[in-house]
Amino acid sequence: MITLTITMIVGVITVVGLLVTRMPDGRARAPVLPASLVLPAGLVLPAGAQAAAVTFGSGWTAVVTTENRILIFDGNAVLIQDVAIALPPAP
Repeated sequence: MITLTITMIVGVITVVGLLVTRMPDGRARAPVLPASLVLPAGLVLPAGAQAAAVTFGSGWTAVVTTENRILIFDGNAVLIQDVAIALPPAP
């Protein structure tokens, strides 16, 4: 019984130690955005497009629209690519 207790204590200490050392730093830097970019209003979306999701990359921003398109903007908020998403028909 004592061996089991010691094993459990060592296991809990190990798990807590791994969680503390492996967790990402909460003070990590966010992506650097252009000064004129305010999402989603700062990006000029094509007429009729509505943003459903936004993600950031290194030097680019992607906006997923409700019309199943992905709009890729460069660091200056200029549209550089428009990708249509082809979804399978609903069952």
